[in-house]
Amino acid sequence: MKILDIGVLSEQSGVPPSTLRYYEEIGLIESIGRRGLRRQFGTEALTQLALISLGKTAGFSLEEIKGMFGKGGAPNLPRAAIHARAEELDAQIRRMTALSNALRHVADCPAESHMECPRFRRLLIVASKSSRHARQAGRS
Repeated sequence: MKILDIGVLSEQSGVPPSTLRYYEEIGLIESIGRRGLRRQFGTEALTQLALISLGKTAGFSLEEIKGMFGKGGAPNLPRAAIHARAEELDAQIRRMTALSNALRHVADCPAESHMECPRFRRLLIVASKSSRHARQAGRS
């Protein structure tokens, strides 16, 4: 088995050593020993760090990501949770696309004043409802 010093692992993964130490502290990755004061890792840590990065990008918390590793750090991906997150991302993409389209319309609107534009006024109503809904959801 090839052993990677924390500096080499950091260089190859792009993850700072301080983050590697934190990930080890919370149990996301595990060092296999030390050489002097420097932590040593197996090459599987590169795969684990790639999965952690993917999970973070997808919006999973570190605690959720931690649950995606089985014994010995092998990936044990919960398919149902991944499907659910993909659905959430699809919904977010739809909302962001609608917002992008609305903003483009506002930027290019030929109306003398944006307040004269029916589409802009509808956008304000939708934004107001979304804001109110978000505040109410935060109170629950």
